[in-house]
Amino acid sequence: MSVLVYTESEKGKFKKAALEVVSYAKAIATQLGTTVTAIAINAEHSESLGNYGATKVLSIKDDTLNTFNAKKYASVIAQAAKNEDAKVVVVSASADSKYLAPLLAVGLEAGYVSNVVAAPSSVSPFTVKRSAFTNKAFANTEITTDVKIVGLSNNSFGLVETEGTATVEDFSATLPESGVSVVSVDKATDKVTIADAETVVSAGRGMKGPENWGMIEELAEVLGAATACSKPVSDLGWRPHGEHVGQTGKPVASNLYIAIGISGAIQHLAGINSSKVKVVINTDPEAPFFKAADYGVVGDAFTVVPQLIEKLKAFKAQNA
Repeated sequence: MSVLVYTESEKGKFKKAALEVVSYAKAIATQLGTTVTAIAINAEHSESLGNYGATKVLSIKDDTLNTFNAKKYASVIAQAAKNEDAKVVVVSASADSKYLAPLLAVGLEAGYVSNVVAAPSSVSPFTVKRSAFTNKAFANTEITTDVKIVGLSNNSFGLVETEGTATVEDFSATLPESGVSVVSVDKATDKVTIADAETVVSAGRGMKGPENWGMIEELAEVLGAATACSKPVSDLGWRPHGEHVGQTGKPVASNLYIAIGISGAIQHLAGINSSKVKVVINTDPEAPFFKAADYGVVGDAFTVVPQLIEKLKAFKAQNA
């Protein structure tokens, strides 16, 4: 009996979230006195998961799984869990995992807890800490089912490297008919994604127009960050809706979140509260965002941001 973990990949490469959930699964396995088995779908270099605690990797290669399908992916993971007699299954907090987790829970007759932020405080009874009320509180939740599914919040546990090795075994699964077909998928391939980013540079209507977004993208490039925006900005068509973060957009749990020209409406704050450090740049000292910020700069973004970019570039040049 092992802890099973689903490791997400894109174009054959494991996402950062995949390495984090393996690290987390290892912590659970240590508490249970067992090992970690990972399920990898169309991924390369699966043995590398051993560096984060996996002992075995079930590798499935199937071209029909190149495009994510919640029903098919949930079925594959459920078959792997039954094959390994896994009593604990760990997934990430990505949009894909949130789609498949309820289906997986039904297939395994398992209890599912999302937004988990720490290793179990107890494994008997199995109790995990999760964020609640849009990250305003925490709840200690007990899972009483025989099989348990844990959804780990991004950047909540971190990457923990080990000196272990993982054996890779081929795995085959029976795929169900899903009734869903994907015509095309368009993705930006030259930018850091919001889901994987450790740093996010976000801007709002204080930028006054889409023509001024160049310095936001430049700051993000210097920091190796993802770019994001507030809901009004995406509604106005200044930026694509895929960059909208907040309660009604994409949730953000980055290590550093920089908000530029964003007042800090409650819906926006609810979606970014899981970020560890929040920096705000705004001309209005009464902007609500300052109450939630770890650091604040009262000033004009068109003056502050270029100076910040200049200082960061100089720092990087000196420390290259």
